[in-house]
Amino acid sequence: MQYVAVDSPYGIVGQSPQIRQIRRQIEKLEGSQTPVLLLGESGTGKEVVARALHTSCGRGAFIPIDCGSLVGPLMESELFGHTRGSFTGATENKKGLIELANGGTAFFDEIGDLPLEMQVKLLRLLQEREYRAVGSLLRQKVEIRVIAATHRDLAREVDRGTFRQDLYYRLNVMTIRMPALRDHKDDIPLLVDRFLAKKGGRYTITPEAMDLMMKHDWPGNVRELHNAVERLVAMTQTPLLLPDDLPSTVFQHGSEYPALQAAAAIAGLRNGAVLSRNEEPKVILTLHEVEKRAIIEALETTKGDRGVAAMMLGIGRTTLYRKLKEYQLPSVDEN
Repeated sequence: MQYVAVDSPYGIVGQSPQIRQIRRQIEKLEGSQTPVLLLGESGTGKEVVARALHTSCGRGAFIPIDCGSLVGPLMESELFGHTRGSFTGATENKKGLIELANGGTAFFDEIGDLPLEMQVKLLRLLQEREYRAVGSLLRQKVEIRVIAATHRDLAREVDRGTFRQDLYYRLNVMTIRMPALRDHKDDIPLLVDRFLAKKGGRYTITPEAMDLMMKHDWPGNVRELHNAVERLVAMTQTPLLLPDDLPSTVFQHGSEYPALQAAAAIAGLRNGAVLSRNEEPKVILTLHEVEKRAIIEALETTKGDRGVAAMMLGIGRTTLYRKLKEYQLPSVDEN
């Protein structure tokens, strides 16, 4: 069965009321330099909307800034650049991400993960429209449009003291809320069609496989759906995409123990329980332990490549960074 996607303005696929509303908001902001705050779970397509907002404005470069990776002593240098000799190892002048975004859009992905000391500097940048490179005495003017995104409840983070209230108000001029995929499942066939079209249109998904995809709740949202389609294409020997080529999280939807089965499969828990519909699990693990083991196994499998490991796990790279901190796992350099 072939599902044909209708026109998707701004590259945003879907005809559900939620997706139509997002496109209307983007249309209203065409040509605007208004800051926008994108809220929603990981994997809901916040960067896709950020790029659409940038394109609708039609100015300069789009520079993504992964706030989850701005850690350690060099984070200020990453944002604002540095001058030669400003610190050990600074052998030449370096442009920061803010300078690269000058005249265009700076997209602060997972802004809720930005350390407090950098929140102060970002607030100053937004207020004064200028910054100073590390090691420099000169302030440089900059004209950028700021779009920020987070899966966190920033109002709650403000109450907890982990996010500055003044920065929150600066960013929260216009808010777009991204719906979880489970709340607009009617868009799944259109999304699948778009993903398959990028493979050259050579594949057809069976109604049985699509039925399973429609029943799944997709906790990883559109990113997880995309990974499932990638797996379907990689596993098939023919142009026909079958249910048993779906990830276990989707294929085992009717099982009594789907979450534990899927996590155990991902993590490769050799000492875990072998589960079936009619068997009780012999080993019960907490969800935290299963998640931790899944991350360790993914990093071992990819030899420390966090980008590929995040794709295997169906999560974003920023989420993986956060989980590494949460579980106090060693940070492995990417290949």
